[in-house]
Amino acid sequence: MKARVHVTLKTGVLDPQGEAIRHALGAMGFAGVDAVRQGKLIELDLAETDPKAAEDQVRAMCEKLLANTVIETYTVELE
Repeated sequence: MKARVHVTLKTGVLDPQGEAIRHALGAMGFAGVDAVRQGKLIELDLAETDPKAAEDQVRAMCEKLLANTVIETYTVELE
């Protein structure tokens, strides 16, 4: 089973990388970009075949390692 984890900063947490991207886009002539939030995508290949067990396993991974839950939020997609 494959899992995708999208990790982004929580609303209200400053995103200096997103701001740098926004500024660079403006400098390259891409007008009208008011804000950019960037994050990370983590793809996992799991041996687990039960969707509920796989989601529980991935959420545990996020809570322990993949996301800093103090400042980040995450979503899990299974396929």
